Amino acid sequence: MASIDNFEFAHRHRREVVWMSQNTNTIPMPRAIKGAILRSVDEAEYNLYPFKRGLFGLPEAVKEDLGLEDQEVLITNGGIEGEYMATRALLKAGDEVVSTDPSFLPIHDQVGMAGATTVEIDIYRKDYKLRADWANEAVTPRTKMLLLIDPNNPLGSGYTRSEVKGLAEVARDHDLWLIDDITYRDFAPEHVLASEFYPEKTLISYSFSKGCGLAGMRIGALVGMPDAMKVIKRYDTNVLGTNVLAQRAALAGLECKGEWLPTVRKVVNRNQAIIRDTVKKVKGCTLPVFPSKANMFVIDVSPTGVKPDAIEDRLLHDHRIHVRAGGYLSERFGSRFVRVSFTIPTAECEKFAVAFPKVMESLAT
Repeated sequence: MASIDNFEFAHRHRREVVWMSQNTNTIPMPRAIKGAILRSVDEAEYNLYPFKRGLFGLPEAVKEDLGLEDQEVLITNGGIEGEYMATRALLKAGDEVVSTDPSFLPIHDQVGMAGATTVEIDIYRKDYKLRADWANEAVTPRTKMLLLIDPNNPLGSGYTRSEVKGLAEVARDHDLWLIDDITYRDFAPEHVLASEFYPEKTLISYSFSKGCGLAGMRIGALVGMPDAMKVIKRYDTNVLGTNVLAQRAALAGLECKGEWLPTVRKVVNRNQAIIRDTVKKVKGCTLPVFPSKANMFVIDVSPTGVKPDAIEDRLLHDHRIHVRAGGYLSERFGSRFVRVSFTIPTAECEKFAVAFPKVMESLAT
């Protein structure tokens, strides 16, 4: 379990480490976000339980950000909590959920907590995303849900309008729930919501962790039509609301999004190019998806014979750069890749550009 030890090490040395392992965002954000947190602290707003519905203006700001009017917003402790509520409320033992491999496997773990099974469709092949015909073929009488992570974690592949429509139609044709995990939407300017095509049973998992860099605040939302949300709320154990400091930061982040989003996208594009040029220098390494529609992608190292866990270890302990070995995201394909995220200052990305070829050369000998 090297990754567990590595995360403890990385956190202990947090100020020294280039954090490319969790798709977090360490690009400096506008002062308004931090200022909102500090004002809340100064006013001792934390003395009271927050209003259950959410900070006044926050649910409305989420809907405005998504361009939605009719949906209801449930503020959650990160996007993952909303997905937990959905899987517990909508699944039972013996049910099936159609998803992908690779994927963000903690959601699959939540499916298992409900006694259901995830049917993982291989997308580690050309285009690196789920096709509607594959999803349709995977549906059985036991299928109750389709999980769409768009853009995909860890591959960085994104879906076109027609592809999202096709998957939404599969869900509609089979009367499935559709969880639309849009955690990385901010990095994909042409992103399309599945609710545009199938609003009645689409649940949007929304996160503040990545775009405006609030991963440690644990703030997100689940968004869906009111009738659908009634079902979900049976499993909403968060009866006393979500961290008020996190909500203040989230609202400030949405209010100044026009300021930080162009900067973040510019840095992401620059860093992707740096990593691409670095990978080209290492024989046997490739980027299956480029450019990424998210803030991460995978580096396939399988032709080199070097194990991803060894790459993670060496980069962290020798160079203070933390990437993620693929086993966390795929049992079948995790031995073939490392995932690297690049919402970091470009000077830190350049450290990776120096270290990665050295590590690969040392491990190949």
